Amino acid sequence: MTTGVAVAATPTSASVETLDLDPAFALHRGGKIEIRATVPVRDADDLALAYTPGVARVCTGIAENPALVNDYTWVSRVVAVVSDGTAVLGLGDIGPSAAMPVMEGKALLFKEFANVDAVPICLDCTDVDAIVETVVRLAPSFGGINLEDISAPRCFEIEDRLRDLLDIPVFHDDQHGTAIVALAALQNAARLTGRTLGDLRAVVAGAGASGVAVTRILLEAGIGDIAVSDSKGMIYAGREGLNPVKEALARDTNKAGHTGSTEEALAGADVFLGLSGSTVTEKAIASMAPDAIVFALSNPTPEVHPEVAAKHVRVVATGRSDFPNQINNVLAFPGVFRGALDVRASTITENMKVAAANALAGVVGDDVSPTYIIPSPFDDRVAPAVTAAVAAQARADGVARL
Repeated sequence: MTTGVAVAATPTSASVETLDLDPAFALHRGGKIEIRATVPVRDADDLALAYTPGVARVCTGIAENPALVNDYTWVSRVVAVVSDGTAVLGLGDIGPSAAMPVMEGKALLFKEFANVDAVPICLDCTDVDAIVETVVRLAPSFGGINLEDISAPRCFEIEDRLRDLLDIPVFHDDQHGTAIVALAALQNAARLTGRTLGDLRAVVAGAGASGVAVTRILLEAGIGDIAVSDSKGMIYAGREGLNPVKEALARDTNKAGHTGSTEEALAGADVFLGLSGSTVTEKAIASMAPDAIVFALSNPTPEVHPEVAAKHVRVVATGRSDFPNQINNVLAFPGVFRGALDVRASTITENMKVAAANALAGVVGDDVSPTYIIPSPFDDRVAPAVTAAVAAQARADGVARL
């Protein structure tokens, strides 16, 4: 599908003036975010309160009672968006500088959709120990850490270690944002077809960050059966060469014992979730059960074209904005962090993620249809619903401090 947008010369050969002919470059000129003052500095009295000598009294108060930093600075309401640039969008390992437009964009979405202040931080290191140490050292300046576009399997260890070391929310959006939105959409798709999650057998293509997280949240929510594939075929107990993450998947999934290809496992399956960048044939989609559900989420090219899949299944979702039912992380992460920050949560629990998905699914309500299983990111009910659900669940789980 073409967009009609003119594209400028390649960045390696074009001048800045030429690149500005491309509307994407023009929009990004100078960056997409800035810091604004929240108090006036109109005269010497204002200056004396906002800075020296008045600021010294606040510093002394915080030194004596460190918890006051949450009330008298912005720390408790600001998120660090951290990336090493190793898995940026569909572009791969493009490095920290090239990742910055995406991290700026993430910060922009935090502010626009949930009024959360966020600071993009792109790290010039890829070693797990170095990333963990750097983020831990930065953490006193933030109320939450949003990890972004860090390649698997490193991303799993980085998140796990940071969650253990820090008492603020740590959330790898590539994993959990996708998982929350996918669960919400699948709940509504199942409801539309007269089933529950427990009635469904699902096949997930892709065992990277998003594939693993989607599988885990669906297990948590009670999916009937779920099996996962990687580039070598289905993951099952006893398969050689599995890393620890895939070994854990093998223990917890694939009750039916599929050992062949993704397409073979799709025969009779109720759900296909594509998170792999691979392709699936029309024949395989046609072999699925009646009223099947296909989430072909790879971008920009879905595993199967949605119009092809729609000939054989009841519900189709993609990661693209030009087709119905877009599975878009922006439906989740702003509200998740807003809710966690509002109650000064020490972490984001699995229950909080499921609560976010339930709230998101609930926004659709009785309007559910094959082309409306998930709300638009521009539906102004989304962020408040997710925020309230996450905050309430944080209190129920005992991780809220307000």
